[in-house]
Amino acid sequence: MELPSGSQDAPPAVPATISRPVSWWPSGLRRDLVIGTVDAVAFSVMVGAGEMYLAAFVLALGLGPLVAGLVASVPLLIGAVVQLAAPLAVARCGGRRRWVVLCAVVQAASLLPLSWWALRGEARAWELLAAASVYWSAGMAAAPAWTAWTATLVPARVRTAYFAQRNRLAQAAVLAAFVAGGLLLRTEETNDAALAGFAILFAAAAAARLASAVCLWACREPRRQWRDRGGVAERSIRERVAAGLYDLRGGQAGRLVAFLCCFMFGAHFAGPYFTPYMLEALGFDYGEYLLVFGAGVLVKAVFLPAIGRLGSRVGSRRLLGSACLAIVPLALLWLPSGDVRWLVLVQFVAGTCWAAYELAVALLLFDLTGDGDRSGVVSVYNVGLALATVGGAACGGALLKALGETPTAYAAVFTVSCLLRGLAMPLLPRRRSAA
Repeated sequence: MELPSGSQDAPPAVPATISRPVSWWPSGLRRDLVIGTVDAVAFSVMVGAGEMYLAAFVLALGLGPLVAGLVASVPLLIGAVVQLAAPLAVARCGGRRRWVVLCAVVQAASLLPLSWWALRGEARAWELLAAASVYWSAGMAAAPAWTAWTATLVPARVRTAYFAQRNRLAQAAVLAAFVAGGLLLRTEETNDAALAGFAILFAAAAAARLASAVCLWACREPRRQWRDRGGVAERSIRERVAAGLYDLRGGQAGRLVAFLCCFMFGAHFAGPYFTPYMLEALGFDYGEYLLVFGAGVLVKAVFLPAIGRLGSRVGSRRLLGSACLAIVPLALLWLPSGDVRWLVLVQFVAGTCWAAYELAVALLLFDLTGDGDRSGVVSVYNVGLALATVGGAACGGALLKALGETPTAYAAVFTVSCLLRGLAMPLLPRRRSAA
């Protein structure tokens, strides 16, 4: 979390009873947001140095694009199922903060085996799937509690500016870590020691996540916000899913979740295979891969403030619709040329569109759900999104494998992905919102 630049809004009243106040720092919302800024940066370093290189690591081990796609998608489904137990875990841990910190530590630990396998020079597909599953399970299990926790600290009137600015700093940290990682891998590749570079990256990512856990532990949590209401934590996973689906049925939040899952099925039909396309079909080295992939991250960091201001004027729902419409044909832009300069330009466009999409989704999930059911909605959304991600990646991988993993096969996958995204557009909720 971070304090919006130039915000003069008075913080909301802080409950008298909080867990573990840090008495030597200024009290109140501003202190939490300052600490949270460091948390966001540290988390983003983990993403840029670790998560974003996982597919490249799979390819460096010689396991092929299909395994890379599965490692990038199947763990999301496992993580989505695990996070359904988060309400019970929060109650047993004694608060959202403790649970989120525990998940952060576990997520950091899951990166260490990757470093060992990189030093060893080999890993089996099931080992990579297991480590990635722990990584995503820990991250996704923390998400509902973190979302509900953050919602109690950030006033609704500043959320658009807050998340735009927060995402900007986060993207800048992702970019810095990703660039540093790419330069390291390029150097090690020249010395025929690329796998040693991966070992350093994953160890650095684990250290960054531990730093994030320390920051999370330093933030306050109003006790009244996490107390179990109505025995929610004691419900079985089956009951919780059924209740969440019932709450979403027929409402604006339900329509939004249905659209997002369908749209992301189409996006992930091709999404996991852009890295194999660059590194194998186009034969890019790590320097070229860094330049193309990093362009999308850079443009997110640069344009997020402007996107946030645009969202404030037109509304998050209209922002989402415009972003999705622009995203529909993006994969086709990879086909005319494999020239690095062209693909960097494509990534500038893609990064802007996806930044608008991510901001609009975050805002709408806050705006269309009340404080009482927000974690349930996020949990159901995560499960649906994971099913869409795995389904899309599996279907795209099957098509890629059936066509021989040639450049023509990648072109077919990208084309079908765009068609599926377009078919999802009629499901977008049309009702205008003040959000």
